[in-house]
Amino acid sequence: MSHLNLHSEPLKKQWCDYYGHLNEAYYLVVFSNATFAFQNHFGLGEEYFRAEGRSLYTLESHIRYLEEVRGDVTLEVASFVFGVDQKRIRIGHVMKVSGAEKATFECMLLHFDTNESKVVPMCDSKVSQIKEWELEQLPEWAGQKLRDIR
Repeated sequence: MSHLNLHSEPLKKQWCDYYGHLNEAYYLVVFSNATFAFQNHFGLGEEYFRAEGRSLYTLESHIRYLEEVRGDVTLEVASFVFGVDQKRIRIGHVMKVSGAEKATFECMLLHFDTNESKVVPMCDSKVSQIKEWELEQLPEWAGQKLRDIR
């Protein structure tokens, strides 16, 4: 499969800094909102948490800022599945404005039982459903570390 278009939202003026563009902290807000949309799409959102006491927690994440975002625009986020197993989901998002890539995001999510305070396996049907969307080839930016300056 390819990507999922599950989230978009308008750029809010209060998210912009004195330069007039989206402040770096709010890129994470938008990507977090896209991750919640991803969770909801696969039945792992708030209803799942309320019923099962289980959720997805972010273990690590990485944002790449490609171009500034400013003005009266809609932030569109495409979501990708990079990998999944019983306890982990590795996803990526690409933020676009009018079709132009502005930022990328990658994270590792853990399936967590909040009642037992530990990572636990997801049911096979959830893993299979998510695996259907797993990319065969990852984008070049996936898994990149920070640039070295030495």
